Amino acid sequence: MVATLDWIRLSLVPGLGLASYWRLIDHFQSPTAVLRASRKELLQVRGIREQQVSGLFSGAHTVADGQRELDRLTAAGAYALSFEDFSYPPLLRQLPDPPPVLYVFGRKELLSRPAVAIVGSRAATTYGRKIAFSLASKLSSSLLTVVSGLALGIDAEAHAGALTGGGSTVAVLGCGLDVVYPRENLKLFRKIIETGAVVSEYPLGTRPEGFRFPARNRIIAGLCKGVVVVEAAKRSGSLITAQIALDCGREVFAVPGHIDSCKSEGTHWLLKQGAKLVQGAADIVEELDISCPLGSPEKTASNQENCSGLDPDALALLGHLDSYPQMREGLLDKTGFSPARVSELLLFLELDGWIEVLPGDRVRKISPLS
Repeated sequence: MVATLDWIRLSLVPGLGLASYWRLIDHFQSPTAVLRASRKELLQVRGIREQQVSGLFSGAHTVADGQRELDRLTAAGAYALSFEDFSYPPLLRQLPDPPPVLYVFGRKELLSRPAVAIVGSRAATTYGRKIAFSLASKLSSSLLTVVSGLALGIDAEAHAGALTGGGSTVAVLGCGLDVVYPRENLKLFRKIIETGAVVSEYPLGTRPEGFRFPARNRIIAGLCKGVVVVEAAKRSGSLITAQIALDCGREVFAVPGHIDSCKSEGTHWLLKQGAKLVQGAADIVEELDISCPLGSPEKTASNQENCSGLDPDALALLGHLDSYPQMREGLLDKTGFSPARVSELLLFLELDGWIEVLPGDRVRKISPLS
């Protein structure tokens, strides 16, 4: 506990950034040695400025601050993992700038298990949301932990899908563990804590300022064997996460979208750069060479049975649809059904997850991901 306390104490020093933190650790070998060093010794470290040294010598309050943080974590039911803790995630250690301290709510053992990140646009399309949810559900049911950032859109769908799949999910925050951002995800946040984990490198009370999220993204990439980008604009945090994953030797996957959608420009760019194309969860599992029951004959047969069990009229209507949107009015001529019957069948198919009703009275089929 003393060692963990010193890692926290050093992280709370005013003006000491992550790069300077690791310079000091590299030089002195431990946070305890840094905290015991003289002003002269500290200033001899390359890149360490007088202002930072002053923060280290600003008084005994650094000891009290560290202990107070530990006490607050304990009271909240959370805990801290320092870089030297045996429970610290092994993959995260491989980052060039890993978090010295990781604060955790929930099951810390999940951080060391095989994981895949699913990230994408906050302002996701209906297509992107459904794909993220389905991928996460299938990966989670295959004993893979799904990691994301608890943002709106793709992140939230990935977490929700993983929970629905009966597996585990990890949310990485760009704020303190006690600050739920965005507030719309409060219910999801609580569900994740029950069976998964929520992590942050920031002490309790840290607000979700913009510059913290790119830093948060490196932890998402660092915890995983691969990163899946479902939807992303040309310039987005998801592409930053993908680049970090590449830099760390992790696999990058991208889900293709509509060629005229700005939300898919980022994923299409990744595919041009050599990212692995994802048509189903099996593509991810096979590429990562992970042994799991995904895509077993039993599951494939189950999907076929679900389809054959549809109402005959619904099945007939479904046969006239594909992934490209078409007008509802055109279905009247193709099927010969009355407008009321078509509306009834479309509602049934939408609720059952077979189709998507789009603005402008358009309809398209959703293919279940394998």
